[in-house]
Amino acid sequence: MAGPCDSPNEVTQYNLPNVLPDMEKSLARELPGTPWDNHRMPVIADDLARALRDARFVAVLTGAGVSAESGVPTFRDALTGLWANFDPLELATPAAFRRKPKLVWDWYAGRRAQLGRVQPNPGHHAIARIEALAPSFLLATQNVDGLHARAGSRKLVELHGNIARVRCSDEPRRVVETWDDAGDGPPRCPHCGAFLRPDVVWFEESLPAHALIAAEDAARACDLLIVAGTSGEVYPAAALPQYAKAAGAIVVEVNPTATPLSALADHVLRLPSGVALPALVRAAWGEDAMRD
Repeated sequence: MAGPCDSPNEVTQYNLPNVLPDMEKSLARELPGTPWDNHRMPVIADDLARALRDARFVAVLTGAGVSAESGVPTFRDALTGLWANFDPLELATPAAFRRKPKLVWDWYAGRRAQLGRVQPNPGHHAIARIEALAPSFLLATQNVDGLHARAGSRKLVELHGNIARVRCSDEPRRVVETWDDAGDGPPRCPHCGAFLRPDVVWFEESLPAHALIAAEDAARACDLLIVAGTSGEVYPAAALPQYAKAAGAIVVEVNPTATPLSALADHVLRLPSGVALPALVRAAWGEDAMRD
């Protein structure tokens, strides 16, 4: 069972990670205009840079922490202003939509407008560069904001859907490109007349089978898995690093804080993804690698 968030689950601990020091050298390259100007460039271990450069198949799993660096509030953090007194279960379940479809539609319409004002950050762009430079690649994201695609990622699966897409509430595979918001309730599907709804995974709903299968296959097939901005507690996505590790892949965690995944990882970059991932790309492929 999935949704905007789930109950924590225990992660198997395989080995202690090689935690890279936060910053040991002077800043090699500034990131002007970003929230991370005060960070110094991390020192990337040679064996990690070499592993990324030599990997035949790189997989990446991202969570809310990557989007937070662009100023995207989490689901619960977005419950402010007029929405401050609402429980997430009143806004993000099939039952809630059946009870109060207009309320749920309006909440997500406001969320779409809010997300339209944010931009991809250097972490998003670094992941797109890894896709361009690696022989084989797949990105599995738990984020619904579409920022990865806007940064240039093309080989990706959206495990929790995409808030910018709208679909028929009766026919999940029927995505609607345009709709009219003028009525008293949510707009109607032009094909069957059912209400339209956001194409995201709600509480009490399962992840899209095709997306989950693709992510699991990539985790088992990759040589190196980067896990960025996620706590490693939300299943089934939290199982992906375990699959990769069991199959012999190198697991890299990118997160400013320790998580249950940290004990599983071979390398840990204890930094925001917008700092760590561009540095990792440059260490693997050279100083110019972040340029298209």
